Amino acid sequence: MQTKDKIAAAIKAATVAAMTEGTLKFSEDLPEVAIQVPPKKEFGDYATNFAMQTTKIFHTSPRKIAEEIRARIMAADLAHLLANDGKDMFDEIQIAGAGFMNFFLKHDVIYRELKEIYEAGDDFGHAPCKNNVTIQIEYVSANPTGLLHVGHGRGAAAGSAIVNIMRAAGYNVESEYYINDAGNQMDNLTKSVNARYLELLGQPVDFPEDGYLGEDIIDTTKRIIERDGDKYLALSEDERLKILGELAYEDKLRELKADLKKFRVTFDVWFSERTLHPDKINAAIDTLKESGNIYEQDGALWLASSKFGDDKDRVVIRENGEPTYLAADIAYHKNKFERGFSKLINLWGADHHGYVARVKAAMQMLGFDAERLKIIFLQMVSLYRGGEAVKMSKRAGTAIPLRELMEEVGTDAARYFFLMRSTDSQLDFDLDLAKSQSADNPVYYVQYAHARICSIFRQAAEAGLKLEGKVHFALMNSAAEIDLINKIFEYPDEIERAATEYAPQRIARYVYDLATTFSAFYRDCRILGVEEDLAKARLALLKVTRHTISHALGLLGVSAPEHM
Repeated sequence: MQTKDKIAAAIKAATVAAMTEGTLKFSEDLPEVAIQVPPKKEFGDYATNFAMQTTKIFHTSPRKIAEEIRARIMAADLAHLLANDGKDMFDEIQIAGAGFMNFFLKHDVIYRELKEIYEAGDDFGHAPCKNNVTIQIEYVSANPTGLLHVGHGRGAAAGSAIVNIMRAAGYNVESEYYINDAGNQMDNLTKSVNARYLELLGQPVDFPEDGYLGEDIIDTTKRIIERDGDKYLALSEDERLKILGELAYEDKLRELKADLKKFRVTFDVWFSERTLHPDKINAAIDTLKESGNIYEQDGALWLASSKFGDDKDRVVIRENGEPTYLAADIAYHKNKFERGFSKLINLWGADHHGYVARVKAAMQMLGFDAERLKIIFLQMVSLYRGGEAVKMSKRAGTAIPLRELMEEVGTDAARYFFLMRSTDSQLDFDLDLAKSQSADNPVYYVQYAHARICSIFRQAAEAGLKLEGKVHFALMNSAAEIDLINKIFEYPDEIERAATEYAPQRIARYVYDLATTFSAFYRDCRILGVEEDLAKARLALLKVTRHTISHALGLLGVSAPEHM
């Protein structure tokens, strides 16, 4: 248990004790105890406004509440919560202003906490499981009709990082890819591959008006021909379209999965839209009809979504009886809610802003709590090379595929650069910077810090210095050492905040700051050539630092090389 968690537990226990003794009014509605690191050292090492939060609960002044809590924390009967009694943990607990509690730690407390982290080893950075919270995160979900482009790449990086971070924070998370494998886009894929098939085999053909023109369609068709030859020419057009459509779909999905795997993205569930047609869509529409939220007009069925905040009603079944995309999405989200997740998180492109109201309206109509559905929007990515915007693929003259970006800058740089900025801000991606091997490149800078620590361990081993026996952490008292220790202490909080805010950029920023703090330590603190106990203490600190950098990069889906 970290120091701040011990303080929070002690505050809660002291409050319960005061309620039991009758000095504070009994209540079952106590808020969570929020412990913060004050902006200035003069306000202590940790602080809380818990007394101010509970003044309405206890009908007592915040200062009175804070005094009751302070008296009990400093008593020996809370020793089991503080791993020592309060007098040994705190120099003092001050009550400031209207009722802030400022905690001033004794000098050796940070060494106790560092020792706990050191002994935790690879478990550091993983919070206990929050068993009662199950979350589904759906992201990417691109149509399997072409290659993933850089916009999909940002969603893939963000979604997978959020999954990693939330799991590290103790949430039970399931990741899902919704395969849009029904509807017009699949028909267009089929017609496009059929046309290329005939063309490549020397047959006359008129390319479909809505066909896909990318070179990847030609590549898909060539793979079919290489495997099966011209045996589908003899079939009727309907038979050929059916077979080529399925073969093209399988090829596209295989390519899509391969690119995602290379980008270090995997999914627990691949959900096919086809499984919704027609039964699950019809069932959702029937339920909405029964509740009076579907009406017929001009031969079509309309969702009365304007009653629930949408700007107008929406067609769900066209005049020809075919469902719209919205109908499928309603059935899909109904299915997701019925699977029992505590929360549903979707990562959508910024162009889907207007879609939120209609989907949430449908979920309310179906009797679900629409607030359990969280939408994270992904803003556009702009690529720059030599200061100039890059809009088109060199090979195909179309949107730049994710695989081309990975080939040019590498998976590590691509993921890190996608994750440096909040998803709700537009991202300008500097290709030249991402490829540079310099301290100006943030991912190179962080990875180099990890590799440098690994090099220090190799040098220590060559010098016969081993991390064995007792480590005297209290020997480290310089500013550079204390700064590095305190920076490591921040990591669990950063994970929790990144998880609750769905903000992987917090981890990217944190690990960069940690690498910067390590660089100052490296400049000021020698390992070899100092007294052995001090050298071992510093080496132990670097072991924790190396793990923390590696762990943080792992959450971002970025490698932590040992040599650079």
